[in-house]
Amino acid sequence: MSILSKLFGSSKSAAPVEAEAETYKDFTIEPRPDKDGSGYRIGALVSKVIDGDIKTHHLIRADVIGDLEEAKKASVAKAQVMIDQVGDGIFR
Repeated sequence: MSILSKLFGSSKSAAPVEAEAETYKDFTIEPRPDKDGSGYRIGALVSKVIDGDIKTHHLIRADVIGDLEEAKKASVAKAQVMIDQVGDGIFR
């Protein structure tokens, strides 16, 4: 794998794993860890209805976790921390 593929991702990457959505402080968090080698990269789709429009943000983190269920839990936890820190500013 070339250095650029490692930095920016390969075009052969698998689709993110989807899991059941959770609600947290009026935000919807859909854990979507992405398969990365022998583990799963933390990722989530965060959305919220604001003034009648659905706003979304795709959260991706560098952390890679070996177990899928743990990666889903970590994805939700990272999204919750981001919501606590940034709130609606996540959509700017």
